[in-house]
Amino acid sequence: MNPLRRLFSWKVRGVRWVEIIGVVLVAAMVFSVYLAKTAAAREGARIDQLEREIAENAQRVRLLKAEAAQLEQPGRLEALSRAAGLGPVDVRRQADGRPLETLKPTGDQPHAVVLAAPTPPTPAETEVEAPPSATPADTKAEAPQ
Repeated sequence: MNPLRRLFSWKVRGVRWVEIIGVVLVAAMVFSVYLAKTAAAREGARIDQLEREIAENAQRVRLLKAEAAQLEQPGRLEALSRAAGLGPVDVRRQADGRPLETLKPTGDQPHAVVLAAPTPPTPAETEVEAPPSATPADTKAEAPQ
């Protein structure tokens, strides 16, 4: 008998060996397809989640751009600067670029930055004034003795 024919005709408990191998291979393929579909579904769900996050972030970006445009309106900034007491620099106080060359560092060592500390308030500024509706008798009664 031919060795190949003998391999195909070999039986285990009445079932040919080739059929057993075929069933095992089909079961392995079915299982691998199941695993591949499960992994693909998991990745699809992750992709959907990322797309939702991208859409939410795009909406946030649009809202932040709109808010920035509103906050940067020249009229609003002008009103805020007036309320803070800011104004344009007087022409006499503007400087040209020539004195800046003298301020340029000339060595490898960086220069220390010195900031001026605010001056402490004078005693006259710290005194509490009486309300305009108060009478001299009211202020004397409130004074410590």
